[in-house]
This record gives sequence, C-alpha cells and structure tokens, in this order.
Amino acid sequence: MGMSPASVTKPVRAFLFDIGNVLLRFDFGRTLRALAAKSRVSDPGVLLGAVDVLKAGYEEGGMDRATFLREVFALLEFRGSEREFVTAWEEIFEPNLPMVALVERLWGRYPLFLLSNTNDIHREYIFREYPFFKRFSGGIYSYEVGASKPGPEIYRIACERLGLEPEGTFFIDDLLPNIETARSLGFHAHHYHHAEHEALLGALPAEVRV
Repeated sequence: MGMSPASVTKPVRAFLFDIGNVLLRFDFGRTLRALAAKSRVSDPGVLLGAVDVLKAGYEEGGMDRATFLREVFALLEFRGSEREFVTAWEEIFEPNLPMVALVERLWGRYPLFLLSNTNDIHREYIFREYPFFKRFSGGIYSYEVGASKPGPEIYRIACERLGLEPEGTFFIDDLLPNIETARSLGFHAHHYHHAEHEALLGALPAEVRV
C-alpha cells in the first residue's frame, strides 16, 4: 500500500479519529486525586510519575489488565478495592459536543474509524457510556496491536486492517507528533484543539462544509 505524501487533489474517502481530547475531553487529574487518597503516594504529581511507566506498558500491550492492576496496586500500596481503582481510572471523560455533532454529520456519508493509544478499561468504558461510538465502523487500539502513536507501525496496521488508503483518509489528532507521522505517511491530517474547532471545520473537504 502506497505511503507517499498526500496529493491535495486526492478526494477524502474516510475519516480516522483519535479519541482523547478529540472526541472526548479528559482530565487524568481526577484519577490521580482519587488514587492518591488511598495510596502510599499522596501527592497526585508524584503519583503520576510512579504510574506513568506502568500506564505506558499497559497501553502498548506489554501487560494485560490483571498484571497492570497487580503491579500498580503494589507500587502505590493502594488500599482500595479493584472496583474503586477501575472507577477512578474510567471516570475522566466528557464528550466534546462539537465533535460529536461532526461525527453525526459525517456518519452515513463516509466510513468513520478510530485510532487511539488506549487500554481495555478505557475502551470498554467509553463504548458503554457514549452511544455515538457506535457510528464508527472499526478501530485500531494500541493495547491490542502492540504499537502506538507517533510510531508509524500503528498507522500501517490501521491501513491494512481497516482498508484505508492514506491519501484518501482524513486523520484528526490533538498531538502534533502524531500529526507529523500521519502526514509523512500521506494522510490528510489536522492538528486539533477543542478551542479551535472552527479551524477543523474550515479544513474539511468542501462537500462536508456545505
């Protein structure tokens, strides 16, 4: 499959969305504060540093949920239950309503897909809590494929498994390194910020803006 730089004349045939801070805004500080209240590490900032390596390994498929929970409980000396931990881990999201409206507008006109660095706890939660995720025909998730953005491999996997052609795919992400990789592989790509949603609308194909 070709991965040359995108031609501006190539029509967009599908959309590929990041999740965090694109479709859903999130505040991981909520998790840190809830965990700190029942952990040896009581400072949320210090706790972030302690959890970050385990979180990265979990999201890149280096450990399953049971291993992650066992290791993070031991690391933090967490005094709560597994259910309390999972609840704290899950409840960080809120829908980005302008983006949800865009998904509804695109649905039925284009195939919609997801590409996310995430874990199974978050994936199960968001599909359970936010019905608009049913509008997506498929997705590639870092913990399942053992690769993550901004590395190029996860984009190649997305193209192979979702049947995408980079030059015909419009990719939306909030992190510039992820956008840079996508552009280098030939995707139409937009660096998104929720406070500049109108900039995304202006960058969409003309037929979508009508």
